[in-house]
Amino acid sequence: MSQLSNASMNIIIRLHFQKNIITFSEIAKVIGETGGDVIGIDVISTSKVQTVRDITITVKNQQHGQSVMDAVQNLQGVKVISVSDRTFLLHLGGKIEVTPKNPIKNRDDLSRVYTPGVAQVCRAIADEPLKAHSLTIKRNTVAVVSDGTAVLGLGDIGPLAAMPVMEGKAMLFKQMAGVDAFPICLDTKDPDEIVSIVKSIAPAFGGINLEDISSPRCFEIEARLKQELDIPVFHDDQHGTAVVLLAGLYNALKLTGKKIESVKVVLNGVGAAGTACAKMLIAAGVQHIIGVDRAGALHRDEVYDHQNWTDFANMTNPYNEKGALGDVIKGADVFIGVSAPGVLTESHLKTMANDPIVFALANPVPEIDPDQAEPFVRVLATGRSDYPNQINNVLCFPGIFRGALDCRALEINEEMKLATAKAIASVVSDEELSETYIVPSVFNQKVVEKVREAVVEAAYKSGVARKDLFKEDNALATTY
Repeated sequence: MSQLSNASMNIIIRLHFQKNIITFSEIAKVIGETGGDVIGIDVISTSKVQTVRDITITVKNQQHGQSVMDAVQNLQGVKVISVSDRTFLLHLGGKIEVTPKNPIKNRDDLSRVYTPGVAQVCRAIADEPLKAHSLTIKRNTVAVVSDGTAVLGLGDIGPLAAMPVMEGKAMLFKQMAGVDAFPICLDTKDPDEIVSIVKSIAPAFGGINLEDISSPRCFEIEARLKQELDIPVFHDDQHGTAVVLLAGLYNALKLTGKKIESVKVVLNGVGAAGTACAKMLIAAGVQHIIGVDRAGALHRDEVYDHQNWTDFANMTNPYNEKGALGDVIKGADVFIGVSAPGVLTESHLKTMANDPIVFALANPVPEIDPDQAEPFVRVLATGRSDYPNQINNVLCFPGIFRGALDCRALEINEEMKLATAKAIASVVSDEELSETYIVPSVFNQKVVEKVREAVVEAAYKSGVARKDLFKEDNALATTY
């Protein structure tokens, strides 16, 4: 199996060198000989005998960067002062900040945004609590809540280490959909505590995005919060993956001419994402789906230690097939992997039905090397950005929360998720649709608006929307 490529990175080495001992050309030559590519030089200070420069170098990965730095450090007359990379520099002080929408320039501004003017707004909300959705940040703000126990590719790294991921999620909310989001990383793994804390902070937010909470606790936490809060609660690791997967499947099936009601689907990895994917596919019309995990194919003749597996078996595998992945994948039209690297082989692919569709979504290393799988499949999707057809939650969560906030939905229900999947799929036109383009780019500006429109329509049709999009804002403008 070929090794998947690593994305390159830039490091910045600040070095001090003696001009009478070594020239910069000699330093650059050593960098080149170790495989580094000098792309920038900045003189920090200089004199007749010495100089300090920042050298920006493209390297393959962190290990390669260390090799380049060691080679430079070993040169006579050179001292490495510091080494940094652009990713770390981008994170200095965090990636997000809070800024006022209106500057406070004088005493009158102060009296309106704070005391005494703000009192009348507070009284209005006290009299009618629903006005908080219009008169506070609740209208447009989502809490990104995590305990850091299931961070993608990193596992249980804790709340402090999870913060950069949650900050990044907040950036995507804002840039993609104009939603203000704030990271809330909790120093507890206790579901009761997490539920209690989120309920306590909920008044400030219009929605809750649960993120990177390990299975099976994530199921209980989401279920309880959905029951006890009157704002949308969405575990993106489950439902975001499921929605984008379904969008990709709609278009893959269009290419192969197969019907969603008649395909056989094998899903490897029955955790949080896998369970949500199965439920989403069933809701969309898939009738024959088999889940496979460490115990093999999940079937109804077994009672499993994990209640989630027992529940999964009861809603899937209509013919009660048993055995390992290699046994049940025979004749399958679709393989979905949300599991681990290397579990899918060429031998498996050769036993699938004609025009097999493979979603190998383990990240950063898929269930099978895409280059290895390509000759044996009709459509291949991964979770990686360096291969076609990336199944990326960014296609889902900004638009689905944008729509939910705009119509002030009580929840994000199945109808809204199905509508989101269809909206994402529709962005890829018939002329654009191909084996290597079944989902739109995450930077396609049509995605959020299409999803928003579909979500709002589905929310009103399913009875969970609470806002009159045409009357409320005008009424508030004339009231205050």
